[in-house]
Amino acid sequence: MTSAASIPSTAPATPSASTRPAPQPRSAYRVFRPITTRWADNDVYGHVNNVVYYSWFDTAVNAHLIDQGVLDIHAGATIGLVIETQCNYFAPLAFPQTVEAGIRVARLGGSSVRYEVGLFAQGEPLTAAAGHFIHVYVDRDTRRPVPVPEALRTVLQALVLPA
Repeated sequence: MTSAASIPSTAPATPSASTRPAPQPRSAYRVFRPITTRWADNDVYGHVNNVVYYSWFDTAVNAHLIDQGVLDIHAGATIGLVIETQCNYFAPLAFPQTVEAGIRVARLGGSSVRYEVGLFAQGEPLTAAAGHFIHVYVDRDTRRPVPVPEALRTVLQALVLPA
């Protein structure tokens, strides 16, 4: 569960019965990664299909971890498996557009991490979509949960918003 301290009070990440998800500002995220839309991302309705957003979440987070040197997708002993994912949509995105994915960590547990990703049309102040996914880190061979490796934990702590 997201702590209230890690999410701006004007835009709750997890809606209660009385609140609705709202677009979030860039300041709610720690790092950004550009994503280039492709012709194939659009659906028959002329905007990016909803399943593409989930791919962008995965791409943004994993590319950041690879760039930071803490994820080896081919030979690393530890891998992250997605156990939960969710997305809220606020404004359409479409090809040709550059999307900027904001990343933050809402919860860093012993063997799991809740990543939150905001997708912005290039230069826009508020998210067009925002969501999360939870990785449980496991041993590549046994698929049993393991503690988040220290080097990874250090990189992830830099993505947690200050209280």
